[in-house]
Amino acid sequence: MLKKIVQRSVDRQRDQLGDLDPVLRRIYLSRGIYTQKALDYSLKQLPSPLLLSGMEAMIAALLAALKANKKILILADYDADGATSCAVAIKGLRLLGAQQVSYVVPNRFEYGYGLTPEIVALAAQSEPDIIITVDNGISSFDGVEAARKAGIQVLITDHHLPGMTLPPALAIVNPNLDGDAFPSKALAGVGVIFYVLLALRAQLRAIHWFSEQHLTEPNLAQLLDLVALGTVADVVPLDYVNRILVFQGLSRIKSGHCCAGINSLIEISGRSQKTLSATDLGFAIAPRLNAAGRLDDMALGIECLLSSDPIESKQMVQQLDQLNSERKEIEVQMKSSAMAILATLSDVEENATQSAVCLYDQQWHQGVIGILASRIKDKINRPVIAFAKTDNGHLKGSARSISEIHIRDVLNDIATENPSLLSKFGGHAMAAGLTIKACDFDLFTKAFTQRTQQLIADFDLTPEIYTDGQLTEDYLTLNFTELIAAAGPWGQKHPEPFFDGIFDVLQVRIVGERHLKFVLRLPLGAKLIDAIYFFVDKPESWLGVRQIKAVYKLDTNEFRGQRNLQFILQHLIKVT
Repeated sequence: MLKKIVQRSVDRQRDQLGDLDPVLRRIYLSRGIYTQKALDYSLKQLPSPLLLSGMEAMIAALLAALKANKKILILADYDADGATSCAVAIKGLRLLGAQQVSYVVPNRFEYGYGLTPEIVALAAQSEPDIIITVDNGISSFDGVEAARKAGIQVLITDHHLPGMTLPPALAIVNPNLDGDAFPSKALAGVGVIFYVLLALRAQLRAIHWFSEQHLTEPNLAQLLDLVALGTVADVVPLDYVNRILVFQGLSRIKSGHCCAGINSLIEISGRSQKTLSATDLGFAIAPRLNAAGRLDDMALGIECLLSSDPIESKQMVQQLDQLNSERKEIEVQMKSSAMAILATLSDVEENATQSAVCLYDQQWHQGVIGILASRIKDKINRPVIAFAKTDNGHLKGSARSISEIHIRDVLNDIATENPSLLSKFGGHAMAAGLTIKACDFDLFTKAFTQRTQQLIADFDLTPEIYTDGQLTEDYLTLNFTELIAAAGPWGQKHPEPFFDGIFDVLQVRIVGERHLKFVLRLPLGAKLIDAIYFFVDKPESWLGVRQIKAVYKLDTNEFRGQRNLQFILQHLIKVT
């Protein structure tokens, strides 16, 4: 799909950045960074945990649990945020003196999402005194009630958007609660539980717990490798708080201070630990961890993150890598099927008559529908929900949206107007999950497309790709490439810099089945620039091109000990 190239706007009137490279200054200003303080990613800049509403009740409950040596069970979600949240909770509580900490993670195919009565029954077999949810729980009314009847206290840590009412848990910490004063609403689940541990440690320090228990007060920064991975994997906005957490976590990873599981994941991905970026976490590390929850059981991923044995962690990572390969194969098959379904609908790629798309195939895999929805959304620039069947006559859906449509609010509107249409739902602005009856697919599709049509009627949905402008030849260097990399972390809502320009094509060839390798040069320029464009539709159509307009990011290509600048092309338009 042809995209409109848009240069990011810059508010220079608020510029208080001081002496900086002019291009880097432009990049920062266009992302809302106006002061040097906003570039201070030291841990001392983190806001107080006590700004989170519910934190005092949470700490009181955890303090009582530690003093009474209660049995604590962590209930995790089955994605990478949930797995890292679980590992942070277990490691952190043990460091703080908890002696009886275990976990349960639902198998998505058997139990579904969150704290359900069925999961409570499973958890009750180990006779816990307290269940702590991580990255879930804010919608678990029935589960909390089932735990109460079983004599189990529930503490909820979550970041998903709450409904009008809250489950009757003993304590809830969630930055998105109504009236919460915490400055960031973008914490991932792993960030929330990390903040709980920070607050608990402060309280334990105040009551002289560590000296009385003959414990060394732990440096909880040792958990930041996991916090960084979970934060990036969950694609939450990298606001100031999250940039601090990710920057600090990446710094630990790059200096070799990370858990054995992350070490093994980096190794099998072929990435360089010393130069690892947030992009690497999101596109090379997280998918392998997520594969366990998508195709099998996330307990494998959690055990990998908990392991301190390099040999054991490598064995588990090999299993994760194999699962990820299987996931890729399934995804290819599902995408082919989805595109065939799209072809039977109105041509959403060429006109604006289709406001949104619901897709379903009875052969689709529950664990991969989220990725599928994301891929199709990127292709057609419309909200997409992909459904897979369950064993109980229901369909499970995974929704992905565009910036103009708050997808959870859309689902809430539909549920309000048609209370029986959605069995359950939850999520965020850009992603959500839901369950409907299989017999209601057509009815839901109609309601969904009607509601989205009302919301997007006034929007131009021509897809856009934003850039930070053009670069002169003197910026096309390894030094500037490394400067950009060091200026991160880059990620959601704080995007990695892209640039654009017109280039002469000196060479172009197909690599593999769908990739293109170019040798480019600026018109009237002297430098020859290697460039690669991945996953191109009809790559042979580019073989005769002589000049292109390109959107690209700067990258360092390392091969046989040589380091060279290359472009990673993001979008191309033929000029001649």
